[in-house]
Amino acid sequence: MDLHTLTIKEAKSKLKNKEISSLELTQAYLERIEKIDPKLNSFVTVTKDKALQMAKDADEALSAGEDKPLLGLPFSIKDNFCTKDIRTTASSKVLDDFIPPYSATVVSRLMDAGIVHLGKTNMDAWAHGSSTATSDYGPTRNPWDVERYPGGSSGGAAASVASDEALAAIGSETAGSVRGPASWCGLVGLKPTYGRVSRYGVIAMASSTDSPGPLTKTVEDAATILEVLAGKDPHDATSSSLPVEKYSETMKAGKKMTIGIADDYFDGVDSEVVAKVQEALKLLESKGHTVKKIELFDPKYAIDVYTILMRSEVSSNLARFDGIRYGNDRSYFAEEAKRRMMLGTYALSSGYYDAYYKKAQKVRTLIVEDFAKAFAEVDVIIGPTLPTPAIKIGQADDPMFGEKADILTEPSAIAGLCAINMPVGFSSLGLPIGMQIMGRQFGESTILDLAYQYEKETEFWKQKPNL
Repeated sequence: MDLHTLTIKEAKSKLKNKEISSLELTQAYLERIEKIDPKLNSFVTVTKDKALQMAKDADEALSAGEDKPLLGLPFSIKDNFCTKDIRTTASSKVLDDFIPPYSATVVSRLMDAGIVHLGKTNMDAWAHGSSTATSDYGPTRNPWDVERYPGGSSGGAAASVASDEALAAIGSETAGSVRGPASWCGLVGLKPTYGRVSRYGVIAMASSTDSPGPLTKTVEDAATILEVLAGKDPHDATSSSLPVEKYSETMKAGKKMTIGIADDYFDGVDSEVVAKVQEALKLLESKGHTVKKIELFDPKYAIDVYTILMRSEVSSNLARFDGIRYGNDRSYFAEEAKRRMMLGTYALSSGYYDAYYKKAQKVRTLIVEDFAKAFAEVDVIIGPTLPTPAIKIGQADDPMFGEKADILTEPSAIAGLCAINMPVGFSSLGLPIGMQIMGRQFGESTILDLAYQYEKETEFWKQKPNL
């Protein structure tokens, strides 16, 4: 068996039983990266020497009987997470040579749990996009079709897992940047509730919606990682103090649920995507779940709200990158970042704040209330994750492409909900199609439960791209 095809559960078992070593596992992934990454561009930085040393240390810990949840498992990390003494660029030339003096809380918790760090993955610069087209280091290519995008902004993270260059990856989502790449790359992509996972040390895009989350091969892998990442962080005042559940156990409850579906989430969506999601709903119905029609705001309204709020927060967050304390000067900002900063500054300016930013916040509250009303009737809400399968390289040039691509994921992100992408089949061209399961705030156990039930009945996650 090729070691790089293992799941977290399988790899942990083999490591525990001394069937393989962490060093052997890590070498398999590093060889895989060396072989195929030149045609994918998943990584901005590969930390080969550090990874090999971490693997050796993990083997010593395993031999000594240490029991850490992710000990010896090779991960990739999106390049907007600060990693101490390891180059962190956010895929922007502004930070081309930035070496952080500290690590993000997510990174620290992963390290404490025993991971082997393979490297930092490519992304849309500053997370500004839904394709990786805006990366200053060139786009990542989709392992299922290298002439297409993998989604974004966590496109490199998703491609690294889909191509078996990493056992699992950590991404971040502002309005679809975990679920979207997971959909286009055929992965499980978990977006936790806002505040469930700390944002400390993440290079901020929109601070009121940023949510770190895992990209994995299976639901159980995602649950295992969430147990490590979740929890209160004294460095992040927005992180929740609610207890962290044992998600890898609660997901096995097998609860029968009422599933809400809203017609507006299917309107204008590619017919093959609609068909695959409907097939998944029928399968869930056959297993005893109830599908119920509900009313939700048309997701198109979220585009307006998200565009104003996100760009306003971008203009504030990017103001710190002035080239004085660290990084290169502002002439290194690419066009997409400049556009977003200009529009955000305009929306926050005197005379326009009430007309745009304040009004957008009011509509955001209405969206939150709309979801709360829906969740009074149903346990989860299901719909397509993205309107189409992966698009070709060069088709993401529209300045509003990201907002249009994320139309179905933006409402739940604005409302701070949890959600998960599940692979539900393939298009006629062999491209992955994803379905999102949305839950109420801090309802991770519920969406993982339904996702796990669905995964047990299908084998889409087992299929691999031909590389």
